[in-house]
Amino acid sequence: MPEISTVTLPDFAAGAVNLASARLGAKGLFSTDEFFAPLERMLNDAPAEFDPDLYDDNGKYMDGWESRRKRVPGHDWSVIRLAMPGRIFGFDVDTRFFTGNYPPHCSIEAASIEDGDPTEATVWTELVAKAPLGPSAQHFFANADRSKVWTHLRLHIYPDGGIARLRVYGAAHFDWSKIGADEEIDLAYVFHGAKALAWSDAHYGHPDKILSPGRGINMGDGWETKRRRGPGHDWAIIRLGHAGRIDRILIDTHFFKGNFPDTCEILGAYLPGAGDVFSEAEIAASEGWKPILSRQKMQMDAEHLYEGDKIADIGPVTHVRLAMHPDGGVMRLRLYGRKA
Repeated sequence: MPEISTVTLPDFAAGAVNLASARLGAKGLFSTDEFFAPLERMLNDAPAEFDPDLYDDNGKYMDGWESRRKRVPGHDWSVIRLAMPGRIFGFDVDTRFFTGNYPPHCSIEAASIEDGDPTEATVWTELVAKAPLGPSAQHFFANADRSKVWTHLRLHIYPDGGIARLRVYGAAHFDWSKIGADEEIDLAYVFHGAKALAWSDAHYGHPDKILSPGRGINMGDGWETKRRRGPGHDWAIIRLGHAGRIDRILIDTHFFKGNFPDTCEILGAYLPGAGDVFSEAEIAASEGWKPILSRQKMQMDAEHLYEGDKIADIGPVTHVRLAMHPDGGVMRLRLYGRKA
């Protein structure tokens, strides 16, 4: 198996969501060629894998998008609908396990479409000029203009070959000006801009998953920690999509039956100037944030709704700390409230 080195993510990935996440709804709409491997694999959330003995009808099975060897002029390209409209901070073009079949170069364009998908009249803007790629490696490209909102991408590979994964780091765009002062909304929804910034453990599932749409498809679609064998408890710090007052809380342990938390609690803080990376001191200070929901007993595979007297009104908050005692799994967290 080809060797993969561990790569530190660039600064633009901190506090960002993957706008090209298939789990969140990103779709591969078109490719000029996908003979060896379909475009949709390139958007999978899990890291690419390699099985040296796995073949299909067209040849070696590759975990990504791979076109055939081009014998005519031109190059291959594809169109991707992002999971949500968003501002783009940067890209990761990953050629993992593509060693003799990676594209020597790529470029990326973006479009903003209010409704529907691209047509021949769509105007594309180049975000990444034609750049070299190497074998079995992650290639990071920062986006200079982070202010514009995009809905679709066009990925060009020159002239052909395979890309294992495309990650598009950015922030979900949501027009909060359209939300009334007394309108209830989920402040902890990924499509509204919420993001997990720090956590104690994510052995079986990232805490970002608890902010996802729907109720979850299986136990792997939530946040789950490994079994805690020492003192302490597990926790995650979440940046809300907008500062707001929380009126109702839903903690869902769907699918977690022998591994749900014994109890959960939620603390909150108003930190409008906080960055996307929390220091050890800031994490330690979060243990002293004000309680919004005191420790509550959890049940297996159940929705736990708290409102009224169960919710402490501590004023507007921008961040919350969800604590699981001592460990376990949570499928979804909903924090319904009003923007501040």
